[in-house]
Amino acid sequence: MARKVFTADEIRQSVQEENVQFLRLMFTDINGMIKNVEVPVSQLEKVLSNKVTMDGSSIDGFVRIEESDMLLYPDLSTYLIFPWGNDHGRVARFICSVHLSDGTPFAGDPRNNLIRQVDIMKQSGYTSFNIGPEPEFFLFKLDENGQPTTKLNDKGSYFDFAPLDLGENCRRDIVLELEKMGFEVEASHHEVAPGQHEIDFKYADALEAADNIQTFKLVVKTIARKHGLYATFMPKPLHGINGSGMHINMSLFNQQGNVFYDEDGEEKLSDTAMHFLAGLLTHARALTAINNPIVNSYKRLVPGFEAPVYIAWSGHNRSPLIRVPSARGLSTRLELRSVDPAANPYLAIAAILAAGLDGVREGLQPEEAVDRNIYRMRPSERKENHIQDLPSTLHNALKALEDDDVVIASMGDHLFQSFMDSKSMEWMAYRQQVGDWERDQYLELY
Repeated sequence: MARKVFTADEIRQSVQEENVQFLRLMFTDINGMIKNVEVPVSQLEKVLSNKVTMDGSSIDGFVRIEESDMLLYPDLSTYLIFPWGNDHGRVARFICSVHLSDGTPFAGDPRNNLIRQVDIMKQSGYTSFNIGPEPEFFLFKLDENGQPTTKLNDKGSYFDFAPLDLGENCRRDIVLELEKMGFEVEASHHEVAPGQHEIDFKYADALEAADNIQTFKLVVKTIARKHGLYATFMPKPLHGINGSGMHINMSLFNQQGNVFYDEDGEEKLSDTAMHFLAGLLTHARALTAINNPIVNSYKRLVPGFEAPVYIAWSGHNRSPLIRVPSARGLSTRLELRSVDPAANPYLAIAAILAAGLDGVREGLQPEEAVDRNIYRMRPSERKENHIQDLPSTLHNALKALEDDDVVIASMGDHLFQSFMDSKSMEWMAYRQQVGDWERDQYLELY
């Protein structure tokens, strides 16, 4: 879906005609959390002239208190009026990039970082990096105080329908709201686990796709609340059932079209596609720290629950890390299946793009495709086929990231250091916890 490019005058007119009373200036912190500054519509001119300030020292991964004044630069193409009502008038939003007080783009803003990575891509002769995400989420009941529980609202499974899928009405309302906001929703269905849902929307270029993921999460959570439900994008909220992923479908374009497609290539894949694929495989362990950025992510990346665990690729089965869907021509794409919805989409897409382009630049070649079920292969067979494991913990993923200069460069020094500091603290806090499982296993035994 191509975003309309609004002029300042069109926005002024829309605000007046649509009774917009508040403007929400949204941006994203290093952990992928949506932040916003809301101002009354009387401040529209200040917004349009990039003069709204915010305190960067209060945002995770931004800056120290002595250098905290920052400016929000709205991307006018992201102007959008929220379709849900408000007693005090309607609310419109802009997605913003964060700038220093002198107007310089702030290196610690994940959105600025993705813009930088896309510029590097364009300098290599490519025009766009298209991303089609497949985000999954769970719907849980709220308690009498409006707090989330872990009680599921249905007993449905893959592609079920009412009465088993009691989240159907909520999911339909989410789809309707998304369509009002310009999303082209391609599919919506119940996923494998009870209470789990997926809504797929049309691909977009890298920056727009990351913006869309953030908007999608906001809409899902907002509409779920209206149904008395809580939507969570936590990768593995419940033991013993599938976790939530966010498969990333990707294709690279130049002026001539999709560079992953070659009518005369093996499997009709181009050399560029194979080099890009090899780059993803080569940097897969480091990418995991960004694509699976929380302790809980690694409860999903275990055998037996459809999430990939092994670094391999295939066009014919879904157990490897990367799948090549059967569509060809303009739809030729790679599907990275490890990413989960806790990932910061700006950081994840930038790192994926950098890893793939490194494969193209270096002329890397992937190992042979693995068209067997890897989960059923013995360790010795996986070793014979040069199949490595993904990191099994956040700690191991962070160690892999520290050793990968390409993925570090995809973040830049500021974001890399902030990310490592934040995630190392998260791992340390987790290590110090003693949980029920440990007490149940060991308290009486020892």
